[in-house]
Amino acid sequence: MRVFSLIGIFAGFVIMASLLAAHFTGQVNLKEMSWLWLTFFVGANLFQMGFTGFCPATKMLYAIGLKDKQSGCKL
Repeated sequence: MRVFSLIGIFAGFVIMASLLAAHFTGQVNLKEMSWLWLTFFVGANLFQMGFTGFCPATKMLYAIGLKDKQSGCKL
């Protein structure tokens, strides 16, 4: 597994774990819709990108004309 993938897995895990920890300690309420769900989605996306290599953000950026031959994501 490449370092790029492990960074995505670790970052996604930390984001989701911190939100869940805040929820279970009563600091935030994830049962209600809030912008924190966007943060959780970003963490989940990073986590899955580490395993699959699929990154929706890369696909969107390519669609508007940006190109990066060094990208670690798959289209």
